[in-house]
Amino acid sequence: MEQNAAVIDKETFCCSICLDLLKDPVTTSCGHSYCCDCIKIHWNEEDRRGMHSCPQCRKTFKPRPVLAKNTILAALVEQLRTTRLQAAPADLCYAGPEDVACDSCSGRKLKAIKSCLVCLASYCKKHLQPHYDSAAFKKHKLVEPSKNLQENICSRHDEVMKIFCRTDQKCICSLCLMDEHRGHNTVSTAAERAVRQRNLKVKRERIQQGIQDREKDVKLLQQELEAIKHSADKTVEDSEKIFTQLIRLIQKRSSDVKQQIRSKQETEGSRVKKLQEKLEQEITELKRKDAELKQLSDTEDHNQFLHNYTSLSALSESTHSSSIKIRPLSYFEDVTAAVSELRDKLQDILRDAWTNISLTITEVNVLLSEPEPKSRAGFLKYSCEITLDPNTANNYLLLSEGKKKATVMDQNQTYSSHPDRFSEYAQVLSRESLTGRCYWEVERRGRVYVAVTYNNSSRAGDESIFGCNEKSWALDFYQNKYVFWHNNISTSISGPVSSRVGVYLDHRAGILSFYSVSETMTLLHRVQTTFTQPLHAGVCIGFNTGDSALFCKL
Repeated sequence: MEQNAAVIDKETFCCSICLDLLKDPVTTSCGHSYCCDCIKIHWNEEDRRGMHSCPQCRKTFKPRPVLAKNTILAALVEQLRTTRLQAAPADLCYAGPEDVACDSCSGRKLKAIKSCLVCLASYCKKHLQPHYDSAAFKKHKLVEPSKNLQENICSRHDEVMKIFCRTDQKCICSLCLMDEHRGHNTVSTAAERAVRQRNLKVKRERIQQGIQDREKDVKLLQQELEAIKHSADKTVEDSEKIFTQLIRLIQKRSSDVKQQIRSKQETEGSRVKKLQEKLEQEITELKRKDAELKQLSDTEDHNQFLHNYTSLSALSESTHSSSIKIRPLSYFEDVTAAVSELRDKLQDILRDAWTNISLTITEVNVLLSEPEPKSRAGFLKYSCEITLDPNTANNYLLLSEGKKKATVMDQNQTYSSHPDRFSEYAQVLSRESLTGRCYWEVERRGRVYVAVTYNNSSRAGDESIFGCNEKSWALDFYQNKYVFWHNNISTSISGPVSSRVGVYLDHRAGILSFYSVSETMTLLHRVQTTFTQPLHAGVCIGFNTGDSALFCKL
């Protein structure tokens, strides 16, 4: 009785529109109560008709009533909330749109707590009880509430499908077995479920193992992320300290140079000022003497003139202006030149050091390297701009087309002297140092070695030829055949003849590949090694005048 009273109380204080406890209750003139928002929404939909009605008794209102909050009802609803009477027992919870409703309830249906695969119906706690109490229902199969029970009924024969046809891979009823599925491989749905359940178990175990493996990998990667962050933070901090020390050192040397220049300026300036003062004194003395001699010269009395002339004092030894050597605008300029030379050397050192630093940073990689491209379009993604360095070009090589082409000439090109220049063979290197993944193509005319090399390879002697030392790798095309050279060891290579050679470099992975490029790309030779320094692209051209190599713009 108490339970029924609670249900009555709840229904009394429910809004008939949202079927939930009243919120901000209002009451119409016909005596029915609703949530304020619910009745407003209902009447908003009726606004276009110009007439409003009560959702329960259908009494009409014109004009639209102005409603006020029912304070007494609101207090009762609040009391109901606080006493928790609104929370109906689990067996009396009403079914919502997403719930499975009890098929036996009349009127407003309660939630189903089980579905019966034999009855093909769903039941609330009250209507399910016979399945527990009566022996007639003991063999019925109860499952979690399901909305898809009708899918177990054969659409042709309106019977429960308890058989599985393995031939057609579908569930059928007993009449289907006697008709269109006669002679097919069939078993009970329970037997097929058992087989598939075992397969499902194996799959789940495999999936769960995969989840565990990936969770371990995720943890390892998380640890790797933390390690990378820690290492990066520490390296940034240390690098900043080192660069700060370098900056301070340079600032100190700058201050020292400034101080020495100012000190020298003061010393030399003091010496010049003393000499200047001496000269000014001599000028004053000379002017005095000159005035004395003028006065004597103007004397009209001969005896007086001779008498005074003999008493004249001798002129003192003076500083002659011709003894002062002046070097206009060339006092401290040699210091500027020396500082400029220091700057250039530092730039060279910093450039080389930066290349090594950049290479070291590039080599930091946790994951596997990307595979080598399979098509020319794939290689072109890594294309790089190659320009030739005049400071490395042999004197008989003419650089043209924006320093992308090198041609053998019969006259010396009179390049300035430079320690990086190849002195004996017609070779030249790229300005750019190559790290990471790079691709370029060389169009050749005549005999050309297409090469990569370390920058510190020899510049003179036979060991300077690309491929004839351990610091360079070169592909030579001569007499319609290819030869690969490294460390003075040659390897003959067969492949389609083409005037264009493609070069792919993956510095970190230690891969160097040469391709014959025409309408298609054909691999000529691949090197797998470990590169310890940045590389430079290079070409060595035969000494026949007019032979050339062009680094193509891709």
